[in-house]
Amino acid sequence: MTDTWLPSLITSTPQEGFELAITLSRRGVKYTQPDVEVLKKLRPDYANSAEGLTWASQVIAINFQTVAAANNYWRT
Repeated sequence: MTDTWLPSLITSTPQEGFELAITLSRRGVKYTQPDVEVLKKLRPDYANSAEGLTWASQVIAINFQTVAAANNYWRT
């Protein structure tokens, strides 16, 4: 993938920052496994796994930490 889709980590609000963190996480999966059919085949395994969902939440949280730091934690 060579398209530029992330011009900045700067967001107006923490809500937008969290949504960006989710996008970063989903893009990471897409880059790691570009075959959509494989992703669809694997989804039931992790979608029904407490451990898999916890790991997914952890990845989102790490990405949110990065976005929050880039935004100076939305302090004015």
